[in-house]
Amino acid sequence: MKLLSWNVNGLRAVHRNGYWDDFLNKNADIFCFQETKAEPDQLPDDVREVPGYMSFFSSSKVRKGYSGVATYTRIEPKKVEYGMGIKQFDDEGRIVTTHFKDFVLLNVYFPNGGGGPHRLKYKLDFYDSFLDHIEKLRKDGNSIVFCGDVNTAHEEIDLARPKENEKNTGFLPEERAWIDEVVRVGYIDTFRHLYPDKDGAYSYWDMKTRARDRNVGWRIDYFFISPDLQRKLKGSSIHTDVYGSDHCPVGIEFNF
Repeated sequence: MKLLSWNVNGLRAVHRNGYWDDFLNKNADIFCFQETKAEPDQLPDDVREVPGYMSFFSSSKVRKGYSGVATYTRIEPKKVEYGMGIKQFDDEGRIVTTHFKDFVLLNVYFPNGGGGPHRLKYKLDFYDSFLDHIEKLRKDGNSIVFCGDVNTAHEEIDLARPKENEKNTGFLPEERAWIDEVVRVGYIDTFRHLYPDKDGAYSYWDMKTRARDRNVGWRIDYFFISPDLQRKLKGSSIHTDVYGSDHCPVGIEFNF
């Protein structure tokens, strides 16, 4: 089973600029998109409805063209949920949860901490509420997979210029400490689990400075799994060959 996750920085833009079909040719069983920036009825027909896939969207209620996530799956879920039951977070359209036979998948666009202290607090509060949410799901007997743009690089190896960014959101100690806690309670960063020493492996680059050309990037897009799924993990990947966004896709494969 193959899963791919991509912060598209606008689904309509990816389609308009000619990247949509190329990405679908990656032929995943499940595609997870973040920062879709569109209501389903704003999407072209061939984006909203992909042959062979069911699609599930969560869009921002606070403003148009902002945030949003979408999950496309060949495998019919047993149940689909939106958000985590907390209005201040759910109104921004940041989570689609699909329940499958072997695991629960949460496709998440985590908040960015930029824009002032109130948004950093919002991000950290979201983090804490999300971890509580998935721990409740796990205690109910579910295997957990969560993916998406976490908007934080965990360790120095996960960004090109760690020293220069120690006081910048995305690499603040309090943001990184949350990922420490995620790992402490047992969740596995699939890429770092399989490639513990691989540097220069990034999923986001600043477009204004053409940072991708120089690979001055950040690894802020992840697949985490609960420990019971480790034996099923077959591979983890970063697809730097895919363009169309300031992020590139990341993926995992399972043996089910």
